[in-house]
Amino acid sequence: MATSSLSGMTFDERYRAIDARDTRFDGQFVTAVHSTGIYCRPSCPARTPKRENVSFFPTSAAAHEAGFRACKRCLPEAAPGSPAWDVRGDAAARAMRLIADGVVEREGVPGLASRLGYSSRHLTRLLTAELGAGPLALARAHRAHNARMLLVGTDLPIADIAFSAGFASIRQCNETIREVFGLTPTELRAKRHRGIETPGEIDLLLPHREPMDAAGIFAWMIARAIPGVETATATSFARHLRMPGGPAWFEVRQGVDRRLRLRARVTHLGDLAPLVATARRIFDLDADPVAIDSALSAHSELAPLVARVPGIRVPGAADPHEMLIRAMVGQQITVAAARTALTSLTEALGERAADDGLLFPTVTAIAEHGAEVLRGPAARIRAVTGAAAALADGSLALTVGDDSAAQRAALLAMPGIGPWTADYVRMRVLGDPDILLPGDVAVRAGAAAAGIIASKKIDGAVGPAAELTTWAERTAPWRSYLCAHLWRAAPVRTPRPRQTRTTSSTTPSTKEVS
Repeated sequence: MATSSLSGMTFDERYRAIDARDTRFDGQFVTAVHSTGIYCRPSCPARTPKRENVSFFPTSAAAHEAGFRACKRCLPEAAPGSPAWDVRGDAAARAMRLIADGVVEREGVPGLASRLGYSSRHLTRLLTAELGAGPLALARAHRAHNARMLLVGTDLPIADIAFSAGFASIRQCNETIREVFGLTPTELRAKRHRGIETPGEIDLLLPHREPMDAAGIFAWMIARAIPGVETATATSFARHLRMPGGPAWFEVRQGVDRRLRLRARVTHLGDLAPLVATARRIFDLDADPVAIDSALSAHSELAPLVARVPGIRVPGAADPHEMLIRAMVGQQITVAAARTALTSLTEALGERAADDGLLFPTVTAIAEHGAEVLRGPAARIRAVTGAAAALADGSLALTVGDDSAAQRAALLAMPGIGPWTADYVRMRVLGDPDILLPGDVAVRAGAAAAGIIASKKIDGAVGPAAELTTWAERTAPWRSYLCAHLWRAAPVRTPRPRQTRTTSSTTPSTKEVS
């Protein structure tokens, strides 16, 4: 039997999950049935196979490598992604995040191995031991997933789908689809939900686990949207961004059925799959909300917060470099002031897309001309332009596949970046679910409102931060979601009239960061 270290579940626990057809475990493992030669998602409606005929695999790629094909009835490739890649911070999880980001298609296995600090041979051994398949097989499975997603969700020609999914040729795509799904691309396309509505755009369903606090993500975006770059409403978020092949645009919208759909336009078809992965990270769609809510609500102080906002999500980042700049510019000022500063920066240094939308400035442009546009303390401006220069020349690396501790150390080594900024960036860029921001003013205010910390002195106090840190240990590994709940629980501050100076606090609130 194949085993997995991802969830720590025993064979009996997995078997009970498939016998109950529990949708909570979709995407967390697959069930291979030896008597039929297929593998399924845990919630597959087919009759539960006998225990002796079942093996469990951590990834669909491992099932492929073992000779199984995907079930035509439950289509396991359509399940949400595994939350394990965010919970885990090891090389296997980092590799999966980078594969989803398209690194293998752009740089090959040697590029992936180099980013992780291994040789190609050692990385193959490591991933095979951990996930049951090497990097090539994992990337191939990811391409198959992308191709299926585009076949059933768009009217793109099959030739375009092959290259969008990362295949080197149409023939390779056709052969992989037949091998993995037991169907031709045309037969798989017959299962599509609906076609695109606007020429040049794709329209896809974004699967996720319920409950889903989409309203919270949209509200977060409304408060921070940079005009021209981003547009946010109570039920949608759209933005322009750079991809490796050129400018792109996407919109995530929630329909009356509460399902999330993605519309997107790309310059290069090969950017389509990484763009979908980016949208999923921004909305934290691979999270396991039932597990998170259950763990947090076990504490009496948090139970009312979880009941009020079930399925809370932690917003991800569209671009790591942009995220760092936005965090640094927004330190120690209000959300509105940060938005104004970032709007001025973007209007002055950003580039126009083909549809007249704006692209956030490159780090090169900010390094060279940011001091001419940014306002505020000179030390902060030097810190922002210095970080931009380090990102531009490669002396500071910041990617979705970084080791969490190494990323934090690299950020803290930069002038003007303290623990709050480094940890906030890790939370947003890596999707690390276990980041606590004890120095955050709004987090401490929410903790006081929830009765977690007793001190009424919030601003600039050391005591409450230490008190919160100690208390929060019981919520690991979900401290990022604890922060999200405490942000929501923080009393709304009434702006002081005619305020001319920024706060002197050295521990800025995330509610004051773009």
